[in-house]
Amino acid sequence: MPNPAPEHDLLLRAARGEHTPRTPVWLMRQAGRYDPEYQRIRSASGLELEDLFCRPDYAAEITILPLRLGVDALILYQDILTPLGPLGAPFVFRPGPLLETPVRTPADVKQLEPYEVSEELWFVPDSIHRVLDETGRRVPLIGFAGAPWTLAAFLIEGQSPGATGAQARSFLQDHPEAAHELLGRLSDLTAAYLRMQIDAGVHIVQLFESCADLLTDEQYETFALPYQQRVFDRIGDAVPRIIFAKAISNPDLLRRSGAEVLSLSEQADLAAARRDLPPSIAVQGNVDNQLLLNGPPEAIDRAVFQCLEAGGGQGHILNLGHGILKGTPFEHVVRFINAARQHAESAAR
Repeated sequence: MPNPAPEHDLLLRAARGEHTPRTPVWLMRQAGRYDPEYQRIRSASGLELEDLFCRPDYAAEITILPLRLGVDALILYQDILTPLGPLGAPFVFRPGPLLETPVRTPADVKQLEPYEVSEELWFVPDSIHRVLDETGRRVPLIGFAGAPWTLAAFLIEGQSPGATGAQARSFLQDHPEAAHELLGRLSDLTAAYLRMQIDAGVHIVQLFESCADLLTDEQYETFALPYQQRVFDRIGDAVPRIIFAKAISNPDLLRRSGAEVLSLSEQADLAAARRDLPPSIAVQGNVDNQLLLNGPPEAIDRAVFQCLEAGGGQGHILNLGHGILKGTPFEHVVRFINAARQHAESAAR
């Protein structure tokens, strides 16, 4: 059964492809480093990042911070790499993610230890419960996970794969059978992890294929898409499902994942996607995160207005083409959210 609907369900209505009186807005990475209040909490905690993720009290407090800015949904403060630790691959952040012993051979794949997510990742549902209790379920809470290929890329590289992901791509070429074994295991883990979040009360989930840009079209269809489909098939459609795949601008390819909401890159033609897709499929995005980083503020306003016009007020969730970049001014994020509200007010006159 679906989780109890939040009081403010604009985002969920848009995710179902409905016409909405105002386009809902949230931002990928909205619970994070651009926010001075987040920086204050993190500094006061005295915790390393990987330890902060395991503290439901801090995770809930940080998750809720963007509510004061006027967003229409919260996304759980967590990291896509969290489920990898109990496998025997604990990442630390110094400051970026680092893994002491990367997965580089088929034997390394077999060394990864299966585990029960509810036992090892108990702090994730605990964080969800705290957020829902503290907000009174005012807005939807988004759960999320890294997609199998993206998790595999981090495991093989032992750090952020960067612009090339050379080790990860070589692993696909040199050890295709082991790659499929790894991706299959990560698919089952990811499905169980998302299912746990749904059972804990999240209203919608997003799968992050953040390393999609490292693959050729053929590799994407071989090593990424089938495992996205496997995850979505395993978790079912009890809540809406969003697919994000970095730099993928083909809505039809994203739709094949099985998601009901397609998070489009800034390269995609959002208006054409909204026109060509059936009403039951929603779109998310797709303002350029570089524009949010660099401004100027007037350009942010124009980009938001153009994006909202392209979405047409039906089945559209305003967001970026990717997450908020390091160094993005807090004022620019506020400007982005306020511009969405101003567009709705001007349209109502």
